[in-house]
Amino acid sequence: MPSACDSPIEDIEDMVSFNDPTPHERQSSRKSIIPRSRKNKELLSNEELQADSLIPGTQKIWMKTWGCSHNNSDGEYMAGQLASSGYKMTEADLWLLNSCTVKNPAEDHFRNSIKKAQEQQKKVVVAGCVPQAQPRMDYLKGLSIIGVQQIDRVVEVVDEAVKGHSVRLLGQKKDGGRRLGGARLDLPKIRKNPLIEIISINTGCLNACTYCKTKHARGDLASYPIEELAERARQSFQEGVCEIWLTSEDTGAYGRDIGTDLPTLLWRLVEEIPEGAMLRLGMTNPPYILEHLEEMAKILNHPRVYAFLHVPVQSASDSVLMDMKREYCIDDFRRVVDFLKERVPGVTIATDIICGFPGETEEDFQATVDLVKCYRFPSLFINQFYPRPGTPAAKMEQVPAHVKKQRTKELSQLFHSYNPYDHKVGERQNVLVTEESFDAQYYVAHNKFYEQVLVPKRSEFKGKMIEVDIYEAGKHFLKGRPAEDSKPFTPSIAAPLEKGAVSGLIAVRLGIIGVLHYWLVVTLTLLIGVARIKKCFVEFHTNFSFSHLKYLLTLS
Repeated sequence: MPSACDSPIEDIEDMVSFNDPTPHERQSSRKSIIPRSRKNKELLSNEELQADSLIPGTQKIWMKTWGCSHNNSDGEYMAGQLASSGYKMTEADLWLLNSCTVKNPAEDHFRNSIKKAQEQQKKVVVAGCVPQAQPRMDYLKGLSIIGVQQIDRVVEVVDEAVKGHSVRLLGQKKDGGRRLGGARLDLPKIRKNPLIEIISINTGCLNACTYCKTKHARGDLASYPIEELAERARQSFQEGVCEIWLTSEDTGAYGRDIGTDLPTLLWRLVEEIPEGAMLRLGMTNPPYILEHLEEMAKILNHPRVYAFLHVPVQSASDSVLMDMKREYCIDDFRRVVDFLKERVPGVTIATDIICGFPGETEEDFQATVDLVKCYRFPSLFINQFYPRPGTPAAKMEQVPAHVKKQRTKELSQLFHSYNPYDHKVGERQNVLVTEESFDAQYYVAHNKFYEQVLVPKRSEFKGKMIEVDIYEAGKHFLKGRPAEDSKPFTPSIAAPLEKGAVSGLIAVRLGIIGVLHYWLVVTLTLLIGVARIKKCFVEFHTNFSFSHLKYLLTLS
């Protein structure tokens, strides 16, 4: 059979004949199927097993995601849609691999996983930035691909992969010629952590960094409208979420394509955050925050927003920054950091540094070392430079490998030479508990400055805001014991979903708004007719909102 690269299918509709049931018809028909009971747990015959294995929606799917929080959000959406369509998210007849293209090692893990799946005779569907940017790579031949803007069609792609077809959806979503942010935000999802909602506020960016492969996949900036983002936040809190992460390739550039900006969005989102719940901002590059420093300082001081900002510097050398096409100088970065430190007492500034970028001299590197010595960043992501295929930096004269390794080691040793949290011992802090530690010995909470605080593992603390006394500090964490006479505060307006539960379904829509929506839909059923309301149930996965009700009225 010819590979998909040799004969690409432009869209999935090309695979479906006129007489085939549509995905919506198939979903509706499942509700009328009653499984036959089997006495004594009798085994199916080989013939029955083979027949069942060809029915899309009956298979098990194992999913693996690499990379940033944006990628993780995409993975949560894909898992939610597959689960709501009947697939079981466990090990697995089919592997869905959601890739990251930032570094060579991440792509190597992705490639090795494909090979492992094929050796085990598993069907494979790939997603994420690697196949979007390089769909014709040899090791992707014959595989089905879900583009980064096509995650809302994951069920269709997986259905066809189950039947042995190779489908590639790599197009961009547009409205009137304007590029959209991607799939809509109200899709079902399975949150990796039921207490944390990751919201992608835009996709793509305005930069053209010479080392970056992600731009090839995510493209130019495309922002979601403010009210759509506010609605997603509102729904998340109705499902028991107590912490929201905003993510994108560059949150600072948000809104420049739709006539708004990041502070305007943040002030709107703050209106939706219940008392005790928290909002964490994602990465923003220096050029796009400089003009909003006053407003950003006010927002970071808000009690429901973490005083935390991730601002990548990459290098303290202006000549290296110019070669990287970063569109700022080191004085710009210093201005951002100095201003926020003055106006937001205790603010945490996280940053990234690339060691051994092409052309980096020893003098350039020492400037970066001096920057770290000056600011003693509590959160520092140190990366050895990897030339990514197809990027301008890959064609530049490279720094010798042993020099890159030595510089990475030297900077890492500097970072580990200081303890940024020692002065916090003895403080009393309010912290929000959202996770379990890797060793399962503690719960993980974060204080106002998004510093990691380990607290006793008591079930009544999970998802709560508690008051603790800090008694120990490590390189990456603090330890706190509950303050006497303090009681956990519940920020959520509803109980969180069970781990692995699908968000957005009517069964978990809680509160008065959910009840009102339900009765409005019942009333509309009498006016519009059962057939049309069923169509809307499938189309929107029962994610009701006022915008959906407006859609129902248009059908009548």
